[in-house]
Amino acid sequence: MQIFNSLTRKKEEFKPIHEGKVGIYACGPTVYNYFHIGNARPFITFDVLRRQLEREGYQVTFVQNFTDIDDKMIRRANEEGITVKELADRFIAEYYTDAGALGIRPATVHPKATEHIAEIITLISRLIENGHAYATPSGDVYYRVSAFPGYGKLSGQNMEDREMGASERLNEETDKEAPEDFALWKAQKPGEPSWDSPWGKGRPGWHIECSAMSMKYLGETFDIHCGGKDLLFPHHENEIAQSEGATGKKYVNYWMHNGFINVDNQKMSKSLNNFFTVRDIAKEYDLEAVRLFMLSAHYRSPINFSRDQIEAANASLNRLYTARNSLKFQIENGEDRPLNTDEEAFVGRLKIYEKRFDEAMDDDMNTADALGAIFELVKDANVTIQQGSSIEAAKAGLNSLEAICDVLGLLSRKEDELPEEIAALVRERAEARKNRNWARSDELRNKIVSAGYILEDTKQGQKVRKDV
Repeated sequence: MQIFNSLTRKKEEFKPIHEGKVGIYACGPTVYNYFHIGNARPFITFDVLRRQLEREGYQVTFVQNFTDIDDKMIRRANEEGITVKELADRFIAEYYTDAGALGIRPATVHPKATEHIAEIITLISRLIENGHAYATPSGDVYYRVSAFPGYGKLSGQNMEDREMGASERLNEETDKEAPEDFALWKAQKPGEPSWDSPWGKGRPGWHIECSAMSMKYLGETFDIHCGGKDLLFPHHENEIAQSEGATGKKYVNYWMHNGFINVDNQKMSKSLNNFFTVRDIAKEYDLEAVRLFMLSAHYRSPINFSRDQIEAANASLNRLYTARNSLKFQIENGEDRPLNTDEEAFVGRLKIYEKRFDEAMDDDMNTADALGAIFELVKDANVTIQQGSSIEAAKAGLNSLEAICDVLGLLSRKEDELPEEIAALVRERAEARKNRNWARSDELRNKIVSAGYILEDTKQGQKVRKDV
């Protein structure tokens, strides 16, 4: 697999630290609200990375954290008159609901920052001991950026261009040594949650949380760290400085960052009223179609979220389900015989489509081309697997289609049995057709279709499926 490494700014062949195993850390949500459509893109993208690596035989340890203590969380909890933990627990549960609806699998480990205070304090203490950090009389602890010559190597930021992270307190009375230094530990303010530390009661800074949690579960050096492009600076830059400053070792071998999402060709922002949570979008769109839309462009490219784009993705998704349902129908109603010449050729082509899919995925996760291979397979199956096809050929087509769609997290809906009232209409219509009562047959067809089902008459019987 070739991966574009944000650190070196070029594609590189992926070589894991431990043969057959891959460690991935993906930055997760700050759980003070439902996550928005911009958050959804990295969650989907790196879920697919994990699935493809598993398809290639790797044992993947996938770590995605929950930031469950920060300024926004404290502010919202105070507004609602609840504890920060109560707020966090609520929105962690909501994360799982929305992530599940998008087809995002749970991580191997979902660490919470508040459950790793001991590891965070240990890491900060190491940084103070080796001169990379310093405590202030007020009880804050800061990272000394000047002590780390490699600072800026990920983002390319120059010293004069550096800015403090959005999570940092802007305080005219700050006792930092230099403006670019960033907080590792924040002294308690009145009414804030706090933990005991060698520097007094306080709470961790945002950046140090990810360093501590990633190294606990993946080691001081691990394979892949990923997240949205917006995290590249300062968050990921600061993670490198903290982690390498503490250990003296390379922190991460490959950095991956996805591009931004625009909404109707405008940058997503609350002021433009185009800032949508996934929960909002689910009221109007099938979230599996949203997932397919996200994967229709290369993950590093910007992508434009619009009604037309989602409707196009939904039409493509319907094509996939129609193909799957047709193959299942032929498995149930096809001929139990050996493959004929055309079917043998079709089964051979399936391997070619799978090879094209894997080649696209191995080219820095080119999901757009991977989808192209899937739709070539669908077109071929629709032409080749017809009434009278062998069950074996239909099974081969279905297995191949489902295997590669699963890597992208598509075709995840299970086919439900027809509700009894619809099944009864189908049986009655079959009887009407048998008796050549065409008027009654048409009447029943209209009832079935108006209930939201697609009905096709074939030589093998009626094909009925939910209209998705």
